[in-house]
Amino acid sequence: YQRSAIDVAARARGERVGEWFSDVASGSTLERPELVRLRAALDVGRVRQVWVWRLDRLTRGGISDTLASVEHVRRSGAELVSVADRVALDGGPTGELVLAVLAWCAQMELAKLHENQEAARTRMRLEGRAWGRPAFPDPLRDAVAAAASRGMTCRAIARQLKVSKSWVAAVLRDLGR
Repeated sequence: YQRSAIDVAARARGERVGEWFSDVASGSTLERPELVRLRAALDVGRVRQVWVWRLDRLTRGGISDTLASVEHVRRSGAELVSVADRVALDGGPTGELVLAVLAWCAQMELAKLHENQEAARTRMRLEGRAWGRPAFPDPLRDAVAAAASRGMTCRAIARQLKVSKSWVAAVLRDLGR
């Protein structure tokens, strides 16, 4: 939904999104592969506009991370456009205040998310339930181990057992291989 909304907003301004930078990692860190790639593109002048769904999609690492990210965009000469926030993120005093408030809200949203996760973990522990990915079934673990010992690749094992390659890799990591 966010991509299509950005695309629609860009077209409404007569612009076109030339390249997408999209991370799946947590926004709480600035060391995400696509954000690093975006910063590099900004540094060489390949990007003149940075479109985000909301400012917190850029970073949720707090006010200093948000301000650093926005400043990086500005220093490169690019424009930062936030579709859902609907505020001017220019360098004026009002824009700076709004930017700081939005960054603080993103930080509080991340803190609330962590609190909710911890509450869910605690509840599940109290109910005697496990948190996280279910344990690997022993017969499948044994089959993965046997296939790996015969020299099969993760991809071949995954195909044979009809499971994902990442699952096979996780089992092998779990087995210390």
